[in-house]
Amino acid sequence: MNTMLEQLELIIQDRRTNPKPDSYTNQLLDAGLERIAQKVGEEAVETVIAALRQDRQTQINELADLFYHSLVLMSSLDIPLSAVYQELERRHRPKG
Repeated sequence: MNTMLEQLELIIQDRRTNPKPDSYTNQLLDAGLERIAQKVGEEAVETVIAALRQDRQTQINELADLFYHSLVLMSSLDIPLSAVYQELERRHRPKG
């Protein structure tokens, strides 16, 4: 079974292939890499602020926004989620 992040990645890829005019994802993709990167930065700042000053639900909401916008950025850069998983696994492999 796919994780929610993997499902979201598939939805974002589908929007790239089959654009929908009313789709926020398509609005971001159409705006280009600079705008997408800016949104990731904005969401990162909002996540930090929520972590320090907001309630738990707001923290969760901001983290979800950060994950989503990061996935849109990854799609725009043609970096699959699996590549990030592989890098995380490499970093945590026992050294021997």
